[in-house]
Amino acid sequence: MPGGTIGIVGGGQLGKMMAISAKNMGFHVGVLDPVGDCPAAQLANWHIVADCDDVLALEELAKRSDLITYETSKISVDGLNAIIDSVNVPQGTDLLAITQDRLMEKSFLETNNIVIPPYETIISPTDIQEAIDSIGFPCVLKTTRDTDQQYILKDMSDLAPSMNLLREETCVLEALIPVKKELSVLIAGNGFECSSFPVVETIYRDSVLFETIASADVEKEVAEEVKRIGVQIGEALNLRGVLAIEMVLTASGSIYTTKLTPRPHSIGNYSVDVCNISQFDAHIRGICGWPLGDIQLFSKAVTVNILGEALNTSLKLILEKTNWNFYYYGKKRTVNNRKMGHITIPTATPEAILNEIAATNL
Repeated sequence: MPGGTIGIVGGGQLGKMMAISAKNMGFHVGVLDPVGDCPAAQLANWHIVADCDDVLALEELAKRSDLITYETSKISVDGLNAIIDSVNVPQGTDLLAITQDRLMEKSFLETNNIVIPPYETIISPTDIQEAIDSIGFPCVLKTTRDTDQQYILKDMSDLAPSMNLLREETCVLEALIPVKKELSVLIAGNGFECSSFPVVETIYRDSVLFETIASADVEKEVAEEVKRIGVQIGEALNLRGVLAIEMVLTASGSIYTTKLTPRPHSIGNYSVDVCNISQFDAHIRGICGWPLGDIQLFSKAVTVNILGEALNTSLKLILEKTNWNFYYYGKKRTVNNRKMGHITIPTATPEAILNEIAATNL
């Protein structure tokens, strides 16, 4: 209840926005992160400066918190398991483990009758030819871990540069589905019920999320099916907190689920401005066991991420774009392709806003 302390593992921008919601609800907030002035620590009540997988630091976080959540999915399952008996970790560690291993994730989805792209497990380089015969070109070779390491294979000539991945660990060869639109949905759960945010379209550049369109311009039946799939996954997990689910829509109307992320996600940042409850509010409510209610979209919107190379451009736009809502994360180091902030623009005409964004050189 309000007055308690929520410990957050990870101090990035998602942790910062979680902390804002938690404080608005009357909670104290502690953060564990190795960076001394990380975004979340800038407004937390206290900060433990240590690696997020440091068991001693996690034990200290547990002693000072009533419950613990995480804002990054790249943390040690073993580390959280070491403290799970001494502090309330509402999300548990099963979902984290599933989403950190692509084979476990695919097995979970298949077990729950969720349609995913065809794939084959590649244990050694000798498996690749048989897998390609089964999957066909084009396809994508990925490590089983939650990393950005992958190679797109269009024909046999692309195999040579991909061999380094195969030498390192078990991989997944996945069919490259022809995409009409990339869709995402956030599901919030409190252990008793699941609620769905609107279905959004996502636009990536160089594998980095660039724009989110809320809500996606798809047929009603498609949006309902995406939400149904999302709630089904959330209920199968007895979800506490927010889960991001990424999917692809084909020209024929088929929907394939491609990725789960067990925390709030930058695809949901639009919700702060145009929903009755933000994804961060929903996450805090969910891990605390509060009711969630129906989630409503008050206005369509476009959110564009401010990447490092566009930071100065965005600052100049503050004086020009009076109807744009600017958010900056307070990161001390600017890096290309790194999210430094985001802008949300409520609008009745997303296509016009996309054109307006394109004209800014963001």
